[in-house]
Amino acid sequence: MTSPLELPASFVSRPATVADVGAIHQLVRAVELDLVGQEETGADAIEASLTRPGFDASADSLVVVDENGELAGWAWVNRGRRSQVDVHPDFRGRGVGTALVGWVELRAKDVGVEWVSQTVDDLDVAGTELLRARGYEVLATNWLLEMAVADGQPAVPDGIVIRPFQPGDEQAVYQVIQDAFDDWQPRRKEYEEWARMTIERASFAPGISPVAIAGDEVVGAVLCLDLPGATEGYVDELAVRKDQRGRGVARALLAAAAEGIRRQGLDTVTLWTHSGTGALAMYERLGMRVRRSTTVYRVRT
Repeated sequence: MTSPLELPASFVSRPATVADVGAIHQLVRAVELDLVGQEETGADAIEASLTRPGFDASADSLVVVDENGELAGWAWVNRGRRSQVDVHPDFRGRGVGTALVGWVELRAKDVGVEWVSQTVDDLDVAGTELLRARGYEVLATNWLLEMAVADGQPAVPDGIVIRPFQPGDEQAVYQVIQDAFDDWQPRRKEYEEWARMTIERASFAPGISPVAIAGDEVVGAVLCLDLPGATEGYVDELAVRKDQRGRGVARALLAAAAEGIRRQGLDTVTLWTHSGTGALAMYERLGMRVRRSTTVYRVRT
């Protein structure tokens, strides 16, 4: 069984609950503002993480609070493999992060997985040094890409129709995205988990999420988010079916999404891509450029 955290004096821990979403969001917001100067994670993403199917928040999450009830840090482990640890900037250097990382490793070992991973922003020097000191190795890189939106209609390949996401597309879009991600993601998400983390989020924006149709089949999709207070458009997921790649479908989908984002009064579209997808060069050909990166580290449990 996972051992209790060895927390510094005056701190206590407990499992996270949905009632903590607001406080956790403010903690994550403070971390993002400190590191990158802007908020990037919506409260609905945190709620989705805690309530996704297959995730037991009572066993696989923790919050750490000080004697005044202030949230100092939080952590989660998803089915023993992926994890996240955040410490509020005001509480850094006091051992909270070290304790939470240790708990993550023990929890992963409890559930019997071979290794556990964590993604750290490359601007987070202290977080990177902590993981490296504990023997973590580099697994992959994520890049945040950006592109200025332009006025104009996208060129659409012959035989392809681009239209907004609509009710009834859910299962077909899920299939296209999961098939496309199978080559690099550690496990295939079940529909219920995928939906909770994407199209069931409050910030999912179907009106600016284009779908590519060939005949009567969905062959590509872009899922966009409309985050409260956002100053940029955000593409959450983009995928094209293998037999339709190399025809300009991804370019047409991204251009359609950018056009929708432009109509909202925003002038930049952003998205994350993972080194395992091999898609960075494609996105660069589409006119996107790297803004910054994060690194996925892992350690054997």
